[in-house]
Amino acid sequence: MRLLNWKGPSLAVFLGSLSALRNVHAIGQATCVSFNSSPSVFSVVSGGRSAPLFISENEWSGVQRAAADFASDIEKVSGISPTVSNVTSSVKSSATPIIIGTLGQSSLIEAVVNHTKLDVSSVSGIWEAFMIKEVANPLPGVPKAMVIIGADKRGTIYALYDLSEQFGVSPWYWWADVPTTPNSEISISSSGCSHGTPTVKYRGFFFNDEQPALQNWAMEKFTNGTGAALTGSPFNHFFYTKVFELILRLKGNYLWPAQWSSAFGVDDTQNQPLADWYGIVMGTSHEEPMMRSIPVEWGLFGVGPWNYSTNSQNIYDFWVNGTIRAKPYENIFTVGMRGDGDLPLSETTNIAVLEKVISDQRQILMDVFNETDVTNIPQMWALYKEVLGYYDDGMRVPDDITLLWSDDNWGNMYDYVGDPRDYKWITSTQMAKTFDQLSQAIDREATRIWIVNVGDLKPYELNTEFFLTYAWNSSLWSFDNLDTFVSKWAQREFDLPLDTANEVASIMTNLTRWNNRRKPELLNGTTFSLTDYREAENVVSDWEALLNASTKIYCSLPSEFQSAFFETVQHPILASSTLGKMWIAQGMNNLRISQARLSANDLADQVEQLFERDYEIETEYHQLLGGKWDHMMDQTHVQYFYWQQPMADTMPPISRMRTQKQALPGAMRIAPEGTAAAWPGDNPNQCAAGDSCPPTDNHSRLFCSFELALYRYCEGSVSPSNPEVRVEATVDWSQVTGVQMAQINFNATVTGQPSESTPAYFVANHTVAPSGFKGFVEGDGGVSIEAAHASRNTSVAGITWTELPDYGKTHSGITPWPRTGNDFNNFTAGSGPSIEYDFLNFNTINDGGNVSATLLVSPSLNSMGPDRPIKIAVQIDDQTPQTVAFIPPSAPGTLPPQWDGNDGFVANAIVSVVTNWSAPPGAHTFKIWMVEPAVVVQKIVIDTGGVRPSYLGPPESISL
Repeated sequence: MRLLNWKGPSLAVFLGSLSALRNVHAIGQATCVSFNSSPSVFSVVSGGRSAPLFISENEWSGVQRAAADFASDIEKVSGISPTVSNVTSSVKSSATPIIIGTLGQSSLIEAVVNHTKLDVSSVSGIWEAFMIKEVANPLPGVPKAMVIIGADKRGTIYALYDLSEQFGVSPWYWWADVPTTPNSEISISSSGCSHGTPTVKYRGFFFNDEQPALQNWAMEKFTNGTGAALTGSPFNHFFYTKVFELILRLKGNYLWPAQWSSAFGVDDTQNQPLADWYGIVMGTSHEEPMMRSIPVEWGLFGVGPWNYSTNSQNIYDFWVNGTIRAKPYENIFTVGMRGDGDLPLSETTNIAVLEKVISDQRQILMDVFNETDVTNIPQMWALYKEVLGYYDDGMRVPDDITLLWSDDNWGNMYDYVGDPRDYKWITSTQMAKTFDQLSQAIDREATRIWIVNVGDLKPYELNTEFFLTYAWNSSLWSFDNLDTFVSKWAQREFDLPLDTANEVASIMTNLTRWNNRRKPELLNGTTFSLTDYREAENVVSDWEALLNASTKIYCSLPSEFQSAFFETVQHPILASSTLGKMWIAQGMNNLRISQARLSANDLADQVEQLFERDYEIETEYHQLLGGKWDHMMDQTHVQYFYWQQPMADTMPPISRMRTQKQALPGAMRIAPEGTAAAWPGDNPNQCAAGDSCPPTDNHSRLFCSFELALYRYCEGSVSPSNPEVRVEATVDWSQVTGVQMAQINFNATVTGQPSESTPAYFVANHTVAPSGFKGFVEGDGGVSIEAAHASRNTSVAGITWTELPDYGKTHSGITPWPRTGNDFNNFTAGSGPSIEYDFLNFNTINDGGNVSATLLVSPSLNSMGPDRPIKIAVQIDDQTPQTVAFIPPSAPGTLPPQWDGNDGFVANAIVSVVTNWSAPPGAHTFKIWMVEPAVVVQKIVIDTGGVRPSYLGPPESISL
């Protein structure tokens, strides 16, 4: 999911017994709804009757429409359909009504305020605020009413949808098929609910890279198969009205429409007026200035080249027409200019030309709107790719134009689908990472416009809702309670008890953690180590455990909830685990082939089966609910060849052993853990020569514990049907003093052949920590520490290294918090907040008294500016701290060369910060100092001479 941050100078079946048990699971809202009836609450539905809904005839049409949704939502929950009436202040009612209206627009609300002297100061003039409150004698002849008042059109709409969600209607009732739990009684507390202005003024999402999934689905569901006359696009008003309602239910207000092969204003002439009627503010992307689609509309209506230096009048007229078309509606106009087809402008374009572009565009706005003050017309300029370079080179625009600071396509704010790979298939964005980056925008008061690229929208439901919920009210959320967002979501969507909802939260955390370690589109057979730390095996085990946990909940759900759970939880886990296991099986197949091991054939079978299973899962999704979501998982995702999506899913290459012919080394090969080598016979990983190598020696790297079984005889068998056996040994440490070696002989007897014997040698090193030592102890050639597991933590200027739970690749992260402390200033090495780790080493690199220390740090761009690159300082004992600026500088509008690439910073989701130290065997302290804010450290690995390559780093060492 791409994050873009903007900165600015059916009838329910009654189950009456549930009424007293059902809880409200609305997310991020002040709760004022209950499901019982008493004199202390206002009854919306009770005793088979519903309160009528009153609204004035002169109310906003979008509010009228939302009121109809509100009535429908009440019916979904209770089975009772309330009447919706346009009334005047002279209405008489024997029932207690719900009065709905907008300040300054509704004559009915005006009459209520005048008649009761109701205090509306908390909402009056407050952008998108609302209040809900029981009022006595609101109008003559009306004894009491629940009054719903919005400060403006969307304020009233949000109030209605806020209550609907509390009643039990999910915002995703259509888009994720979430059932509504029935209740025969619905009440609102007399004091009601309220909400002030949202944290972010304009907040919404962007459909982008919407082919093949979203476009194919919409073509089937909303057209006769031909699409729009001029563009062929399926994105007509039948599609978009579904989108508009979802955005409003999620408390959003802003949309960038689908752009590739589509043009919002051309595809359907009802698109623009209906967006405004619903209450949605429309915008366009970085390459679509003045509410016109590029390249589609320019290809249809443009004259000459898209070059303002040589063809300014035709482009100017093109923009004038787009502005006239958009004038009647609520919009944010994108200004500036990029090249046709999302490319940079021509090399001859300079700052002066772009400044003239924006000046001319602002003149168009004033002329078309007959406006002398252009600042009254919302505008934004996208600092995207090379355009950021113009800004850094000194180009400026008037302060009323909101500046867009785009992320890097991987959720790292400041600077697009592109290198190193696009990732449009499945949910893979960690909520903790999203929070980290968006909270930085809050800290920097970048709260005028937020928009997120949701691709095809599904299957990004949870992440999309979090983005908009945080933008609605950021004050409610912190690193410490992000898990409650997911558990509340699970309770709301699937009517789960809290303990099961917490399980779902854990499941979703692990799903996105494991998919974000390395995006599924970037996986290959050797991503995870096939030989060291049992890394690949553990990844497979983790996926299987996660799928088992999800499947258990899925199977326990009532059938009406299973579709929603499948779409949002089960399918992403099924699909992700299948792909992940397929790639590991492919890597193991290739390894086994190199080792001349017959088990390679079984692994080849696994790859083929998992590749076919991948398509079966896609088909299962498409057949759900009679094919409602057919095509929505069309996105190809298996075996990329460059950054762009593959044109077809293709199975990764596998090999097979000839079963009829024995391998040259004989019937048995021994492959010690920790090496790609195998004995007897030749293998390039045995020794430098690759042939005539000695038996297994230190290449085995087997320092794992084993039982000394020199006098015990064990036997087993292998065959084509059972081609390999894992032999494990343990150590009885009471029998080991110091360093001792054991030899195990593997003897094989094969009918008609000479017997075979292959020795393996193992070393047991019985090391003991000094009495009283507390900290991490070296094992297997190094010390590995999760950054959150510190020995001591020292604050400076109110800033403390703070854990970010569930962040990163293995456990969590730590960061100096709050970021705003010390007025965003930095520290010199050794003067800022510090965090310490005690460790004990027995060895050093090549016995030379030195170690290397690697910090595994989250990729983060130099968001404080080129003069303050992101830095951190580290220290061992009392040696001089070493300061490292770990993100290299780059030219304006570009990224560091190490950032992209298939093994770059973002592909690996980590930056390795390496320092070297003197650390003779003994107890030491490793210290991290804050220098700049926003650094996130995940893990520390201290190499004492035996740390082996792995993707996730060595497992955490033992701590005493």
